[in-house]
Amino acid sequence: MNNVKDYIKNYLEYCKLQKCLDEKTLKAYRIDLRQFSEKITNLTISEITPKTLEQYIAQLHELYKPKTVKRKIASLKALFHYLEYRDIIDHNPFNKTLIHFREPVILPKTIPLHTIETFLSTIYRQRETAKTPYQKENALRDAAVVEMLFATGMRISELCSLKVNDVNLYDGTILIYGKGSKERRIQIGNESVIHILTEYNDHFRSKRQSCKNFFINQLGKALSDQSVRRMINKYTSLASIDQHITPHMFRHTFATSLLEADVDIRYIQEMLGHSSINVTEIYTHVTVSKQRSILATKHPRKDFRL
Repeated sequence: MNNVKDYIKNYLEYCKLQKCLDEKTLKAYRIDLRQFSEKITNLTISEITPKTLEQYIAQLHELYKPKTVKRKIASLKALFHYLEYRDIIDHNPFNKTLIHFREPVILPKTIPLHTIETFLSTIYRQRETAKTPYQKENALRDAAVVEMLFATGMRISELCSLKVNDVNLYDGTILIYGKGSKERRIQIGNESVIHILTEYNDHFRSKRQSCKNFFINQLGKALSDQSVRRMINKYTSLASIDQHITPHMFRHTFATSLLEADVDIRYIQEMLGHSSINVTEIYTHVTVSKQRSILATKHPRKDFRL
């Protein structure tokens, strides 16, 4: 067998069954590797050279943003590493492939704290003024979802896959399964957040039935990330907030707020579930208000009397 598509199929099976990668990662690999195979239909796996890869990468740069190109290259590298490890190819063409490009630093977008306060107030107001039990239930769940996002800094995928047994409201600890099935625990330190999560949990317990997810929709099924996005858009509009808010921005705001409060970046790295401190350090670029405060109060120029 020397068909590129067959090797890709085998590799994806390996990723699914042995590496146990999640479905989103597998989907990305599937798309990236299919695109590559469609571009080199006239070549066998052993005929792929560094030049082949360099030409393909050049085409990627013409079509996609640097971050996407970086991911697609990583997918290809992983494939060829697998082929080399299994002795399917004698030489890995990536070993002699020149890849030089600078990925632009895109600063995380955060939500002003007063905007989050307005956002949450709008949800709680909706709950108080709800005319039907259905509307009241929805507002209760929506408040619990947003409070959880902001209190823990978890990813939307982590929130939607959170299981009932992962949430201990007695001691306020949340067990989160992050990327690569890495586990981390987050302690919720705010009593108001614990209260709304407990209220949600008690109310929706009977509706879960066979679903083991902590957050569910009105049908008793696992809450989807699209449902959360639609919910956030709804309350953004109701609160007359101009800023476009996404679930991930609560994570960014969580990290930036802690950094501005002088929390050690390594604690923040652990809470976010980042495998590398380099990823967490992106937040050091966005603490402008903290920088302004430091320079206004600590810089020696303030003591000059001219």
